[in-house]
Amino acid sequence: MIRTEALDRLPVRTAVPALERALDDRGVAVLCAPPGTGKTTLVPLVLAGLTGDGPVRRVLVAEPRRIAARAAARRMAWLLGERPGERVGFTVRGERVVGRETVVEVVTTGVLLQRLQRDQELPGVDVVIIDECHERHLDADTVAAFLLDVREAIRPDLRLVAASATTDAEGWARLLGDAPVVEAEGVSYPVEVLWAPPVRPVKPPHEMRVDPALLTHVAATVRRALAEREGDVLCFLPGVGEIGRVAGQLAGVDAEVLQVHGRAPAAVQDAVLAGSSGVRRVVLATSVAESSLTVPGVRVVVDSGLAREPRTDHARGLSALTTVRASQAAGRQRAGRAGREAPGAVYRCWDQAEDGRLARFPAPEIKVADLAAFALQAACWGDPDASSLALLDPPPAGAMGAAREVLGAIGAVDGDGRVTGRGARMSRLGLHPRLARALLDGAAEVGARRAAEVVALLSEGPPREYGDDLAAALRTARRGQDGYAARWKQEVRRLSGQVDGAGSGSGAGRSDDAVVGLVAALAFPERVARARGDGAFLMASGTGAELREGSPLRRSPWLAVAVADRPSHAASARVRLAAVLDEDTALAAAGHLRVRGEEVRWVDGEVAARSVDRLGAVELAVRPLKQPDPELVRGALVDGLRREGLGLLRWNRDTEQLRSRLAFLHGVLGAPWPDVSDGALLADPDAWLEPELSRARRRSDLGRIDAGQALRRLLPWATGEAARLDELAPERIEVPSGSRIRVEYGGDQPVLAVKLQELFGLAETPRVAGVPVLVHLLSPAGRPAAVTADLASFWREGYKAVRAELRGRYPKHPWPEDPATVPATRYTSARLKRS
Repeated sequence: MIRTEALDRLPVRTAVPALERALDDRGVAVLCAPPGTGKTTLVPLVLAGLTGDGPVRRVLVAEPRRIAARAAARRMAWLLGERPGERVGFTVRGERVVGRETVVEVVTTGVLLQRLQRDQELPGVDVVIIDECHERHLDADTVAAFLLDVREAIRPDLRLVAASATTDAEGWARLLGDAPVVEAEGVSYPVEVLWAPPVRPVKPPHEMRVDPALLTHVAATVRRALAEREGDVLCFLPGVGEIGRVAGQLAGVDAEVLQVHGRAPAAVQDAVLAGSSGVRRVVLATSVAESSLTVPGVRVVVDSGLAREPRTDHARGLSALTTVRASQAAGRQRAGRAGREAPGAVYRCWDQAEDGRLARFPAPEIKVADLAAFALQAACWGDPDASSLALLDPPPAGAMGAAREVLGAIGAVDGDGRVTGRGARMSRLGLHPRLARALLDGAAEVGARRAAEVVALLSEGPPREYGDDLAAALRTARRGQDGYAARWKQEVRRLSGQVDGAGSGSGAGRSDDAVVGLVAALAFPERVARARGDGAFLMASGTGAELREGSPLRRSPWLAVAVADRPSHAASARVRLAAVLDEDTALAAAGHLRVRGEEVRWVDGEVAARSVDRLGAVELAVRPLKQPDPELVRGALVDGLRREGLGLLRWNRDTEQLRSRLAFLHGVLGAPWPDVSDGALLADPDAWLEPELSRARRRSDLGRIDAGQALRRLLPWATGEAARLDELAPERIEVPSGSRIRVEYGGDQPVLAVKLQELFGLAETPRVAGVPVLVHLLSPAGRPAAVTADLASFWREGYKAVRAELRGRYPKHPWPEDPATVPATRYTSARLKRS
């Protein structure tokens, strides 16, 4: 029996007519409705014709998370007075609850991607609702792009709704072709904001680490909220580990403590979403409870202010979740949970002054995540570089390049980026491409069941208490009775069915350690690592890796590293999960990284010539080369010059002066006078360092190359301008005293440093290539007395002050009142008289 009263109370009902009109007129719409208004539950039922007189349509609702998909289906079934699997069903990875009469099906975005790849037409589906699109999950963005392609090319009748819990809908409206935006007003009660920062400063989040002092403060704030307020408390924390630690600190509170996250057992999830049974509750949740789920009975929210987002180090092939400050939008969403059923309060565990400095919205996943799975989806769709997909944010070029390298290495795409048959099969497994490769190739070696066990462990990620030894974690999962073990066993059955009979391997006679090491190495070949000693390893990618103290893996000669993260301040990655490996297995799994050949490199200030057999960065065998390839030697010497600078060549003062003169002429006159900057000279060493460079074999040979002779090769001999070098940029200028004074060319203007008396009678400032020199006038002792680029002005205005200051100090030298009327001299007054 339909629960009409409950349906009528849902605020989104008032927006439904406008939504239906928008879909009738345009076929697309953006629906903005706050959490709890019924956008996830009432709207699909209405569009499917299950609550009114409208025609019956098949509706697909795409949710970003499995927990949300199950919860939405159960809630809609309850509203219809039914059980899931009748007119409302759901499908998530490894679980399908639908029946012949199912009209509304809730799926994860990942499941919908698989269906689109199998059949782009989505036969029988009339409406697709992409829920929680404001969260900017990569799968949701991809689903939207694919569906827009489908509407444009083959299914213009397919109706598409982007449903958002925020009013930031402009981007989605543009993406959907200026789709109408329909807004529903939520019935929300006032929420009092209480700022509850820790008394003492806490360390900011770093990678996965959260300061234990902050978690202690969050637990204390929950206790405070229980004492000060009525109703259930919903506490937001970044991850499962933090939820467990805070739950431990809440032991003994007068309330039932429940944990809600993607790994929580279904029974616990159902209990939380069903509402209180009379006992006060504290619900500790990840961001899944921001908008995807409605938790009844909540009057108070305690917000830690933290969230988890994916981050990828593409250069090292390391991906991990990292702890970040939650955005302002997330903070509003979380606070709103306290005002759904009555006035409430939110305790924010940070200072009010910090709030304005938070990011406005969470980072789109496409900007920060590993894009290998996305790149494979795009290749299967026929758009390998994703250039034609309608996306709110384009994928970063560097991340896409790294993703295509991974796909090429595992045989998922060809040289042009087009999907191979193997890649198409990988995409249908519902796994990251790396894990799909490990499952397919591992099944051929050790059998479907054993390969599936390891891949399921890598896919689901075992709890931290299972330890860092992947084989030991496998044995724990096999005998485990906890929620993780149950999910793992379900995934093993799914994966085994996907590849059963695909390979001939049985794994008979292989230990768990051997099987786990092989499959993990197949998934992450560039993370195969060889021991350096004392718990340190070098991965094939070139990144160092370290095991924790006490790890049972520290004595292994080789490791297959499955999970590692690298703190920004650390030289090495920290190994979180790995398997013992032997060298033969390492070479078999990562064979495409093996390179044999001659290596001639500049190492520690000298040319090193070796014959090397290496697995990526891991050197397997090395021997010195007696007669290395001259071209390789030359390349190493050039690399040495670029690393250590041109000082490796032989320079003297005259050579430095020549370089300065040429630099001056290039700056003033340009071509054909050469650019002799470090960058220009190192960019084209052939132009000036040959033939000496090709004859050189070691560092000392570079030191014998005359840089001055080499620089003269760059002079414009062909045009005849080289002959004018001394005319345009002379080394010395003759002054009125008869002295030939060196010109310094290092600055913006040439500098002529000369004793003042040697310029008597010179009215005009000397010029070099049309540029007046900067005259440094010196005392008879050679000390600076004045600087001028205008001698005539100096004789008129500056000379009197210099004369007054210096004539008493140097009485033996001439200091005439009018320097224009006396001859220039290098000598004292007495010597002038004698001569």
